[in-house]
Amino acid sequence: MTPTLTQAFKKNFLGNSPGWYEAAIIAFLLINPICLYLFGPFVTGWMLIGEFIFTLAMALKCYPLQPGGLLAIEAVVLGMTSPEAVYQETVSNFPVIMLLMFMVAGIYFMRDMLLFTFTRILLGVKSKTLLSFLFCATGAILSAFLDALTVTAVLITISVGFYSVYHKVASGKKIVDDGHDHSDDQSLISNHRQNLEDFRAFLRSLIMHGAVGTALGGVMTLVGEPQNLLIAERASWDFMEFFLRMAPVTLPVFACGLITCVLLEKTKILGYGATLPDEVRQVLQESSDYEDSKRTVYDKAALVTQGIVAVILVLSLGFHVAEVGVIGLMVIVLLTAFNGITEEHRIGHAFEEALPFTALLVVFFAIVAVIHEQHLFSPVIGWVLAMDESIQPGMFFLANGLLSAISDNVFVATVYINEVKAVFDAGDISREHFDKLVIAINTGTNLPSVATPNGQAAFLFLLTSALAPLIRLSYMRMVIMAMPYTIVLTIVGFFGVMYNI
Repeated sequence: MTPTLTQAFKKNFLGNSPGWYEAAIIAFLLINPICLYLFGPFVTGWMLIGEFIFTLAMALKCYPLQPGGLLAIEAVVLGMTSPEAVYQETVSNFPVIMLLMFMVAGIYFMRDMLLFTFTRILLGVKSKTLLSFLFCATGAILSAFLDALTVTAVLITISVGFYSVYHKVASGKKIVDDGHDHSDDQSLISNHRQNLEDFRAFLRSLIMHGAVGTALGGVMTLVGEPQNLLIAERASWDFMEFFLRMAPVTLPVFACGLITCVLLEKTKILGYGATLPDEVRQVLQESSDYEDSKRTVYDKAALVTQGIVAVILVLSLGFHVAEVGVIGLMVIVLLTAFNGITEEHRIGHAFEEALPFTALLVVFFAIVAVIHEQHLFSPVIGWVLAMDESIQPGMFFLANGLLSAISDNVFVATVYINEVKAVFDAGDISREHFDKLVIAINTGTNLPSVATPNGQAAFLFLLTSALAPLIRLSYMRMVIMAMPYTIVLTIVGFFGVMYNI
């Protein structure tokens, strides 16, 4: 029977999201105007924040852009903010938007070099503990200078590639065969099944070490995470000043994070410690040798070009020769020009990863505009600032960490840094104390947020990637495997904020 138009509208609303989720969003949209009439904009504003955090926490049910965007549009329609305020909020954060648009796309054209590097590490190191250490440390270093989301994307690409190669062989095919479906286990040969399970456990632990590494490095510099640039802009810090200001907290956290990585592999708890079966290593090495044999002189020239541009990128960031987004655009131009990528459709693929999140960020700014217009955070900020100055940084760290773990660290950082900057501009706190609070906000939003996939874009990207179902990496498994890191990073970060700044 042909569905009615009403049934079609109902089915189309939020696509394949669960019915209860769709009903919740509709309820939010209906309740907000009633709440505004009965209780006023302050109470309704807090309800709106709770509803928006709900959409972030339920990101696996529906990407937050659509439901969050509907809430933001309603807020404008109800007069809780204005289109002008949303526009001004977006313009003031334009450097962050440029970072997402151009820097992430620029690193996309370095993927071959990054894939080459990580492949050599994986196959060249026999010790699982050392391999995990190198993945975590390399992920951290790359994220500090590039972008955590892109580094995670590279780790995912490597893992899917290796998994598909062995799955093909485990299904009775040859490495050179095409057209294999690595998500289908029906054709697996029985004596390969256990090796495949061990390989999944190996990849799960390795990818989690690498993902946590992106958080360890991402907190250090203004390009590591999207909110870092916003925080640096509010504090008027360049690349080196940001790094040096954060170092008393981030370097001890980095060291303790790497120690945690080693201990997890040695103790083999919570899903860590799985090793790479010899049969799988042999297959992967044969595949790597085959790919090397196909690499032409043009491919080698492209790798050299990417390496040179990577050095230019690091120097440009270190000396702050331009805004980060402009440097990213330079990287795009250099890599595409010197590697012969001149077709529009080939360039367009580089922007696919970052633009959905860029759009979501503008929705963040609309909610932030509501917070500003209705002064929603003023009582909370005032309460914290009324405490003794010596404990304020620690309180900001914990408050930011808790909110970031259940929602999204970009949103939380945006709200808190804007509120603290307004207090500083009003002359209510000193520059020295403002700097301490900025450090607390940056570390608070970046470190405890590894607790759940909701907290960091890179973690959510991993959970929703094609790799997660292949290696049986579920939401709760990610939470459990991240737990030791969460505890260590939070404790060390808290004491660093309290006593080392």
